[in-house]
Amino acid sequence: MQAVVFDIGETLVDESRQWRTWADWLKVPEPVFLATLRGTIERREHHHRAFEILQPGFDLEMAREERRKAGIPDEFQPSDLYGDVPDCLRALRERGLRIGIAGNQPSTAERMVRDLALPVDFVASSQRWGVEKPSPKFFQRIVYELKLPAAEIAYVGDRLDNDVLPALECGMLAVFVRRGPWGMVHAEWPEVERAHLRIEDLGELPRELDRLGS
Repeated sequence: MQAVVFDIGETLVDESRQWRTWADWLKVPEPVFLATLRGTIERREHHHRAFEILQPGFDLEMAREERRKAGIPDEFQPSDLYGDVPDCLRALRERGLRIGIAGNQPSTAERMVRDLALPVDFVASSQRWGVEKPSPKFFQRIVYELKLPAAEIAYVGDRLDNDVLPALECGMLAVFVRRGPWGMVHAEWPEVERAHLRIEDLGELPRELDRLGS
């Protein structure tokens, strides 16, 4: 293994505050919003469907612009970073591994990630690359970025559909982290058995990679 690449939302960044802010914006109780979101995940629907269910005709991009103008943009903050991230990345770096961050995010997320000053070699967003997960082209772009064979790259994410399964198809080592709305639901899917590694938090990742390589 020569490199580890991470998804962003619910892998590195805890999105709880962002979901709570959306519930407030839609003027629905947070438990109702989260239950609706979970329902879309269980039905294997796109999570944007939750907004449509709660507010028929909802225009997500228009709402994001309205929030931006109101001074409450739909963006993560440094405080949203999961606490286990810095130590995990440092441990991987100490092992001589290259580190990347690439997820389905707007290009503005790249600046926010860089501002965290994490020890990474590259940061990429689906918007800048012009391709979203689970497209094979997204994972092929990671291979191109690192100039490494896919088999020497691990991809870490909280979703089976967007992260684990397409990474496997590309020939990468696929790591499933069980946290966040998708992680909790996807942990019950039979496809979870296909992940090379299944972890509860990123603190486990360095030693689990060591174990695989021993």
